[in-house]
Amino acid sequence: MSYNNSLLYELVQVKKRLISEKKILDKRDKNIYPISEAPYLIPKEWTWCYLSDISIIQEGPGIRKHQYTNEGIQFLTVTNILEGDVDLKKSKKYISLNEYNNTYKHFTINYGDIVTACSGGSWGKSAMFLNNETLILNTSTLRLRFFDDLGSNKYLYYLTKTDYFKNNLSSYSTGQQPNYGYSHYSKIPIPLPPLQEQQRIVSILDEAFTAIDKAKANTEQNLKNAKELFESELQRVFSEKGDGWEEKTLGDVLQKTKTIDPTKQPEKEFVYLDVSSVNKENKEIENVTILLGKDAPSRARKGIKANDVIFATVRPTHSRVAIITDEYDGQVCSTGYFVLRAKEMLNNNLVFYFLLTNSFNKQMEKLQKGASYPAVTDSEVKSIKISFPKSLKDQKTIVSKLDALREQTKKLEAVYVQKLQDLEELKKSVLQKAFSGELTSKRVELVKK
Repeated sequence: MSYNNSLLYELVQVKKRLISEKKILDKRDKNIYPISEAPYLIPKEWTWCYLSDISIIQEGPGIRKHQYTNEGIQFLTVTNILEGDVDLKKSKKYISLNEYNNTYKHFTINYGDIVTACSGGSWGKSAMFLNNETLILNTSTLRLRFFDDLGSNKYLYYLTKTDYFKNNLSSYSTGQQPNYGYSHYSKIPIPLPPLQEQQRIVSILDEAFTAIDKAKANTEQNLKNAKELFESELQRVFSEKGDGWEEKTLGDVLQKTKTIDPTKQPEKEFVYLDVSSVNKENKEIENVTILLGKDAPSRARKGIKANDVIFATVRPTHSRVAIITDEYDGQVCSTGYFVLRAKEMLNNNLVFYFLLTNSFNKQMEKLQKGASYPAVTDSEVKSIKISFPKSLKDQKTIVSKLDALREQTKKLEAVYVQKLQDLEELKKSVLQKAFSGELTSKRVELVKK
């Protein structure tokens, strides 16, 4: 077999030695070189090779619950692996020191290993283990490292972050639950440059990602500040009561709303809002269901009118608050919502803003009961007190000011969210160029918004 790259040749020889010394298993990969169909073009000094010929690919064992101990040697779980970091506090599971020494010592993770989640919803997350604590692999975790560190392990780590690498893995997914192991990782063709070029690429990516991460942190803080400014103003409005204000329970200021049974109008078409139809971030109605009355679920029983305010009474969905717009007038929502329709003494939009305050949400948290399905009753909601000006004109003035601030906040949030998306796309673009041999400069222009 011929190799058109001296580094690849060295790595393959080390692999053979490690197999002969029984330090790694001989998986009999039968890889053929040169790879006939290159995934994409790379510089002539580079070569395509298979991951199994350049890197340790070690899967974790299947440690069972009856083996767990309260202390000893911690093992890695997918929960511990974050995108770019390992947090040993997020999941603490152990086996005994005796069992580690007798059975699992060869699964020890070394400083600088690349660890990755290879099963479940968190598959593909990877990080470099930069910790001196003794830790071992377990189910659904896997480690990578260049044989004898002949390559730059951080180059390999950055490669695991690319869409190219993740798409290769996902192409092997056959069931509903993603589950990958040696047989999948070993088949991935890897672009392998000379060591010096790997180090140059890593240096550029380190600098670029530091700048991008700093820009992301600043943008996330700006986004947080915009939200907090609006929340602070809301809290101020309802806590600093002026002259001519009064306090009543919601039960005192709300009209009685009706329940309806759509099945009694079997051929009539209804728009149905379930508890996921309100976006908890922007408080807009979306993802509604259109159905005939005969097909209405048993929870579709609350009639709604234009200008009603609805909020979900079940944790953690009570942040789903919305004003019913004209297009949903006369339609139906789930019994998982509380429908608020204010009497003439109170502007319904002011009720909407009251439901967004921290004080209201804290009261909801205290009232919710039940471990598996924590909720509040209608009577409990009606017992919550709201303060408001007696003058409808003053109420309207407050609502107008809050509307303007909310609109301004939404525009700022949209700018910051777009900036975060642009920064993520920039990361992907830089990675794609890095592993195509197109990075010629350390300078990476950040997206400006």
